[in-house]
Amino acid sequence: MQLKSIQDADLKGKKVLARFDFNVPLTKTEPRTITDASRIDMALPTIRLMLEKGASKIILMSHLGRPDGQVNPKYSLEPVATYLAEQLGIDVVLTTGPVDVGVKEFLQLPETKIVLLENLRFSPLEEKNDQEFAEKLSTYGDVYVNDAFGAAHRKHASVFGVNKFFSGRAYAGLLLEKEIKALGHLMDKPAKPFVAVLGGAKVADKIKTIERLLVLVDKILIGGAMAYPFLKAKGLAVGKSLCGDEDVALAKQLLAQDKGGKIQLPVDHIVAGNPDSEPSFSATINNDKMGLDIGPATIDKYALHLKGAKTIFWNGPMGLFENPKFATGTMEMANYIAHSGAFTVVGGGDSVAAAQQSGFADQFSHVSTGGGASLEYIEKGELPGVNALRGL
Repeated sequence: MQLKSIQDADLKGKKVLARFDFNVPLTKTEPRTITDASRIDMALPTIRLMLEKGASKIILMSHLGRPDGQVNPKYSLEPVATYLAEQLGIDVVLTTGPVDVGVKEFLQLPETKIVLLENLRFSPLEEKNDQEFAEKLSTYGDVYVNDAFGAAHRKHASVFGVNKFFSGRAYAGLLLEKEIKALGHLMDKPAKPFVAVLGGAKVADKIKTIERLLVLVDKILIGGAMAYPFLKAKGLAVGKSLCGDEDVALAKQLLAQDKGGKIQLPVDHIVAGNPDSEPSFSATINNDKMGLDIGPATIDKYALHLKGAKTIFWNGPMGLFENPKFATGTMEMANYIAHSGAFTVVGGGDSVAAAQQSGFADQFSHVSTGGGASLEYIEKGELPGVNALRGL
């Protein structure tokens, strides 16, 4: 069943209950301020469209952090409310709780246009997909809009359970539509050659995605800490590099499945005794060293695979890119991918931060807002929150 788009929704005079992903990083000290507002900025077009379409009230929902079902001021959405008000040029009222008695009162006030419900995860019922909690949320709106792709892989009340109360009145926001369309490009007859660039920490976190990509792609270029279990599985020394026994076993399993030699591994490394010591280049990793970035020969090898690609999916850095000493591999991959001329998708998480750090973020075809959600969509071809929105 096709997603119903907010672009086709009649919102005039209606109350709109809308789920967004405002899970933004905040400073650790008071006053807590937003350090990267990208996720909110990506939601603004949908909010502005709801205003343009004449919605009488817009009730915004989101989670922030992991308050574990407890009210915790550290995870309040107050900085988000302030930022939204500044960007939209309109008052944004923040409630004291996600379903407190004051919400209905705010909805009666004629001068109040936008209400932001306090952090959904202040209630343990959100993550439990509690039906009464979902029904309570549903009473705030005539229409439901989901624009929270980053949470669409969760069976939570505001993403999943709430849909049953909006049969025929549930719509996808602009960002969620864009995400599904871009990831659909990867799944549905992608232009070949199709190259995946995978990094990050653990093979276990991405094994299902790698298994799916082995079917879809022509090459998988592996870097970051994920590479070392594969190298160890092939009998190569990895020194003190991050490398758990479970990941080595999974890497062996994946290498056995890879009949076409699609999995490509680093041939040299930037190594150091620890992340604080000085780096050096090496074709092998001695016992007293750990790999912290891919080396120049690997960069050249991977660049050749990327050069002729027509479709590229990138998820995960090639090394400890937050440290400039170990950022070269990741920045070079960002450069080659951005200028490849291919259809390029950056799959959320640390890859987005790396893309922004590289200065090439605006040159990728699509930068996803959801790391876990984008990987699960590639793995399964569907997400619980999107299926619920479709009425499935």
